[in-house]
Amino acid sequence: MRNKKYLNTIFFILLISFLNFFSKAYAQNSDKLYEKIDLFSEVLEKIQKEYVEEVDQAEIMDSAINGVLQSLDPYSAYMNPKIFQESQTETSGEFGGLGIEITMEAGVVKVIAPIDDTPAARAGVKAGDYIVRINNEQVQGKTLMEAVNLMRGPVGTSIEITVRRKGVKKAKIFKIKREIIEIKSVVAKLIENKVGYLRLRAFNENSSDQLNKEISKIEKNKKLIGYVLDLRNNPGGLLSQAIKISDFFLDDGEIVSTKGRKNRVDKKFFAKKGDKIDGKPLIVLINNGSASASEIVAGALQDQKRAVLLGETTFGKGSVQSIIPLKNRGAIRLTVSKYYLPSGKSISEIGVVPDIQIEEEGEEFSIDTITDNQLNYAIKLLAG
Repeated sequence: MRNKKYLNTIFFILLISFLNFFSKAYAQNSDKLYEKIDLFSEVLEKIQKEYVEEVDQAEIMDSAINGVLQSLDPYSAYMNPKIFQESQTETSGEFGGLGIEITMEAGVVKVIAPIDDTPAARAGVKAGDYIVRINNEQVQGKTLMEAVNLMRGPVGTSIEITVRRKGVKKAKIFKIKREIIEIKSVVAKLIENKVGYLRLRAFNENSSDQLNKEISKIEKNKKLIGYVLDLRNNPGGLLSQAIKISDFFLDDGEIVSTKGRKNRVDKKFFAKKGDKIDGKPLIVLINNGSASASEIVAGALQDQKRAVLLGETTFGKGSVQSIIPLKNRGAIRLTVSKYYLPSGKSISEIGVVPDIQIEEEGEEFSIDTITDNQLNYAIKLLAG
C-alpha cells in the first residue's frame, strides 16, 4: 500500500510538471499528452510490482529525467546533486583521470579524442573508439556522467577499459593508471629551419596567450616559408579561445555564428584586422579526433580561403551546451544552440571535410616528420 501511495504521489507531481511545461506547446494535442502520462504511470507501477529485483524509485526517476534529455542529443544530460558538485570541483586545465574527451553514441561511450601525453593516449586509445566495459562493468545502459564517474578514481590507481574499434573484430583491453591531467595546450617548434609547427592540444583559458607567444618566437626566423597548425586529436574547449585563435590568422570576415531557439544565443563573431603570420601559407591538420572548437577554427580558415585543410573529416560536434542549475542542487547540461561556419554550414554530425584527404598511417598518433605521414606531406606542400 505504501508503494502504491508513493507511485501515486510521483505520478501527481509528474502530471503537474508535464502539464505546466507542455500546456502551451501541446494545447491541441492534450488528449495524446494525457495518454502518455497515463502510460508512464502504468509503466512505473508495473516496474514496482513485477520487476525481478526491488528498485530504488529515486534512481528510476533520475534515469527517466536523463532519458528525456538523452533522447534530444548525445550531449544533453542530467546531473544529480552529487555528480554536479563533483563536476564543479574540477579545476581548469587540471583534473584527475585518463585524459580522454568522451560522448555517448548508441548507448555506449564514444571517445572524441585522447589528449596528448596523457595515460589514455600513451596506452593507445584512439578517437572513435567505443568503451563498452569499465572494470568489467557493462557501460551500455549507463548515463554519460555515470560512465565518467566509473573512470574517475584516486591518482595512481589502475582502471581496465574494454574498447571496440571500427574495422577490428577483437575487443581491445587497456589497463591504464590514473593521473593528474595537466594540459599544456600549445607545443611549437621550427621544422627544417623554415616551417613553423604549432600543435594545439586543447582550447583552455591560456591557449591563445601561449600560441601568441610561440608565433612571436617563430616569426623572428627570416627563412620562414609557412606554418602548420596541428588540430588533430584536439577535442575542443572554450568558444572564446576558438574565436581568438581563428582571428590570429585572419584580417577580416566572419569566424562563426551561433543560432538557437532563443534570440539571446544568436550571435556572429568576426575577425579583426591583423594577421599575426602576415599572410604566410598555412596548412591545418585535422582528423576525426578534432572536435568542437577545433572544427570552428578549421572551418573558419577553410571558408575564408586562408588555409588548406589536410587529413581526415572532423568529429562533428557543432553544438553549444549550457549548465542549468536545478532546485534540488543538481543540474542539466542542455544544448541551447549550434555553431555555423561562415558559409552557413552546420558542423553537427557532419564535421569539416579536408581539402586534401590523407588518412594517418600506423596504429598510434605521432608528431614526427619521419613517421607522421600527414605532417610530412604538409611540409612538402609548403616547400612546393
